[in-house]
Amino acid sequence: MDVRVLRYFLAVAREGNMTRAADRLHVTQPTLSRQLKSLEETVGKKLFLRTNYAIKLTDEGLLLKKRAEDIVEMVDKTLDEFRALEDISGGDIYVGSAESESIKYFARAAKKLKDKHPSVCFHLYSGNTETVTERLDKGLLDFAIIAQEVDSIKYNSIKLPSKDTWGLIMRKDNLLAAKKTISQKDLLHIPLIVSRQGITEDYPKWFGDHIDDLNIVATFDLIYNASFMVKEGLGYALSFDKIVNTGNESDLCFRPLEPALETSMYVIWKKYQIFSPIVKILLQEIEEIIKNSAIASDNF
Repeated sequence: MDVRVLRYFLAVAREGNMTRAADRLHVTQPTLSRQLKSLEETVGKKLFLRTNYAIKLTDEGLLLKKRAEDIVEMVDKTLDEFRALEDISGGDIYVGSAESESIKYFARAAKKLKDKHPSVCFHLYSGNTETVTERLDKGLLDFAIIAQEVDSIKYNSIKLPSKDTWGLIMRKDNLLAAKKTISQKDLLHIPLIVSRQGITEDYPKWFGDHIDDLNIVATFDLIYNASFMVKEGLGYALSFDKIVNTGNESDLCFRPLEPALETSMYVIWKKYQIFSPIVKILLQEIEEIIKNSAIASDNF
């Protein structure tokens, strides 16, 4: 399957129109039509439904679109890696990350690297552990920052020094906002907006046998969007501290769980991964920042 033809297919899928796609690709419409017909013959399935006004993807076309996006992205990243093998002055770095204050260690390292190598460009993908490790396993990321214990068989890792504290995000006019901490009993009957990853990884060890007693009204992957549900009164969100604005000017507040529930963060990469020089330097910067943080903490 020709990558160039997959690029043609994706252009048509995005434009929904053969003429516009041909113009964007700088090819003639008959040439584009022949390439797409050849692609349909190769996969043995009809990929498009053509009307007088637009082109829509069939179910098979939707499946190929998802696969083609991964293939094209992987090819582009591979070419970038080969171009960067002898270049330590810059390049592209692809990182996946969970939402966490611990991203500050990566951000500090990225700033130091950017100061030394101005042409470097960072591509950050946010999501839960399942989302970012899927991209990592496909070779679409150089490394990931996850909020979960590491599978040491598949990945190498660096443990970040700080932990994320779980708590309840709520409106400041809620009755529970008067409390300094939130107990398990407080959570059993209120409407909760919860992290999908937390349900499987973190909540069971804290709630124990009461996990099935929770009144879950919504789930989320990223807390920023869920915070608007909290603002509108849909429920209370269980999340990490210091991700959502809960300052004096905000309508929301955060109260930690008691007993405390904390999650460690890790930088991970695939075993036997071959890094470009610029990615190696970035990981060295992260390790140096972590080392200096530990020394400063010990001295304090």
